[in-house]
Amino acid sequence: MFRPHAFAVDDPALLREVLRNRVFATLATVQDGALRFSYAPVVVDETALRYHLAIRNPMGLLEDGARVSVSCLAEDAYVSPDWYRSTVTVPTWNYIAVEAEGPVRRLSRDELRSLLEELSAQEENKLLPKPPWKMDKVSHARNNALMNVIVGFELAFERFEGKFKLSQDKNPDDIEGVIAGLEARGDAASLAIAKAMKR
Repeated sequence: MFRPHAFAVDDPALLREVLRNRVFATLATVQDGALRFSYAPVVVDETALRYHLAIRNPMGLLEDGARVSVSCLAEDAYVSPDWYRSTVTVPTWNYIAVEAEGPVRRLSRDELRSLLEELSAQEENKLLPKPPWKMDKVSHARNNALMNVIVGFELAFERFEGKFKLSQDKNPDDIEGVIAGLEARGDAASLAIAKAMKR
């Protein structure tokens, strides 16, 4: 991704946090000379991420070693030039994005089951105090049938980088103006970007 120095983020712990909070990512690869995309929730580990796809998805046919790129747009919001207090400029967009790239490895059936358990636990924990849903609520036969129509992958991070475009190239007065404008707008995305700008 294009990353001017002011916006470049390479802290792996921070990038993993973004992926764990956003969870849903865009996957891309080249197959038979064509660029293909898929979309999947991910589980993030220290040096890799794991995901699953429908077995009928063309990207479900990838063999070990195939290269896949991952893109995750976490938050984004429009920035009005009227919010700047000292700069006369044009509209822009603030956002947080993470990209990764590396070779994939197909998961064994046991690893796939573990991925599904971790993914559901990861998301169910966000719904507490609701009692968490668990895979054992579905019959063994039904679980097996469902696992027969999906395939899991692990992508090892060879490139892992972020771009946090949060007005870092502006002066403090303008940054405060943008934060105030985003907070006044009040929608979830604008509030998330304002919060990130305050960090």
